[in-house]
Amino acid sequence: MRLLALPRPALPRPGYAAVSRWFLAFGIAALLAADLHVTSLHPWADLGRLIGGLVRPDFLAVEGMSVLYTVAFAVLGVGLGAGAGFLLAIPYARSRTVRIACAFLRAVHELFWALLLMQVFGLSATTGILAIALPYAGVCAKVYAEIIEEADLAALKALPLGTDVVSAFAYARFPEVAAAMRAYTFYRLECGMRSTLVLGFIGLPTMGFHLESAFRQGRYGEAGALMLAFYALIGTRRLWVRAWTLPFLVLGSVLALPATIGGAEIGANLARFLGHDIVPAPLRDASLLAPDTWTALAAWFGPILTRQILPGALQTLVLAQVALMATAIGALLLFPLTARSFAGPLARPLGRVLLVTLRSTPEYMLAYVALQLLGPSMLPAILALAIHNAGIVGYLMGRHADGLSYRPDAPRGLNLYAYETVPRLYGQFLAFLLYRWEIILRESAIFGILGVATLGFYVDAAIAELRLDVAAVLILATALLAIAVDALSRALRRALRIADLPVRLAGPRARPASDSPTA
Repeated sequence: MRLLALPRPALPRPGYAAVSRWFLAFGIAALLAADLHVTSLHPWADLGRLIGGLVRPDFLAVEGMSVLYTVAFAVLGVGLGAGAGFLLAIPYARSRTVRIACAFLRAVHELFWALLLMQVFGLSATTGILAIALPYAGVCAKVYAEIIEEADLAALKALPLGTDVVSAFAYARFPEVAAAMRAYTFYRLECGMRSTLVLGFIGLPTMGFHLESAFRQGRYGEAGALMLAFYALIGTRRLWVRAWTLPFLVLGSVLALPATIGGAEIGANLARFLGHDIVPAPLRDASLLAPDTWTALAAWFGPILTRQILPGALQTLVLAQVALMATAIGALLLFPLTARSFAGPLARPLGRVLLVTLRSTPEYMLAYVALQLLGPSMLPAILALAIHNAGIVGYLMGRHADGLSYRPDAPRGLNLYAYETVPRLYGQFLAFLLYRWEIILRESAIFGILGVATLGFYVDAAIAELRLDVAAVLILATALLAIAVDALSRALRRALRIADLPVRLAGPRARPASDSPTA
């Protein structure tokens, strides 16, 4: 007698409340484990001097070429990365190899790429441009592929039978996605300028180099001028970055680069770097068939795993979880400042300026400034991550709140916020947080360069000691951790049925939340 197979019961999907409780519990546990001590003796006096520098900026002390280098590195790095990302986006959906390669490229932070590239190209423009281009190629490939997949396919039906793939893409698909790709690329240029400024903190001649020097030497007027000049660059991006200005920007960026693009021994440096420096010490000039070689490799890797990777990964996760929780709280508090239903005609523009300023300030620069004010601990890094990401998420939530339609008898004030707006935006809110989770983790790792005991702390120490093989292993561990968090984030978004909600800062305005299936 044949037995009928019973269907396997479907596992229950987590809901918004369950996921929120999980993250809140993990965030509180991480908060209890975090080092939040303030070790500065006079934080308020230091803050006063910084504000004084912003109020009385010394613009004459700003090095003009540092501004040009910041723009030039960003234009060329983003242009190269976006071009490579476009080529990778075409096979992205069909090739797992391309997706894995892009995931690795974007999982390694620009600062880590720069620290590795400096071993080959030195402190040159090549290092700065490639440090931006490599991770941005992975990011752009993913986003461009999403834009292509979301495009309307109706134009394909009008093509004659037998049209080849290249012609079909060029004439039917590309015109549909060109505007969205252009908008996103221009936004990536803004991100590229933030990244280029941060590269100055490790020695490249951008505005960040002079900003760090000014802070170290107490020249707060110059520091304030550099910060205001950078905000002006970001704030006026839409005026000077346009389709017709791109050829002039690219040509000007090439002409503005330093005379020495790279070292004279690039070929030899690259061969040494790939063939010797990043090869684990036990494998150099050793027989791969000899059992002793693998015994020595295990003995070499064991202390790295137990004394650096595991404690560094734990501290990175602790910092990221606390920052994610602080970002959530900050975004919920800030988004009404830009929403039409909450902010008045005078307060709303000021709120938008505030949130744009917060999201335009690089996390690394915020952390560096907070470190000068509060002393070394996780607190400066948490504040930097929360301020920057709350500005981004709050700004986006404000845009979505403006798309809501309320009934005529809807309440006002706090009741409108708590009972009408937040419940309808909560799915979108979770989508934003889960999307930013992996980005926050990447940033948490690099704060080790500032002294926080995340994975970046051990990477920086290994590079300073010229143990590039150890640094490469640590960077690989950082990338794998970021990839794992990104995969978990995508799985949670799918489980919550919010995977298709828009999460990009640049892109088409989302449909009203009242029409969303997750509202």
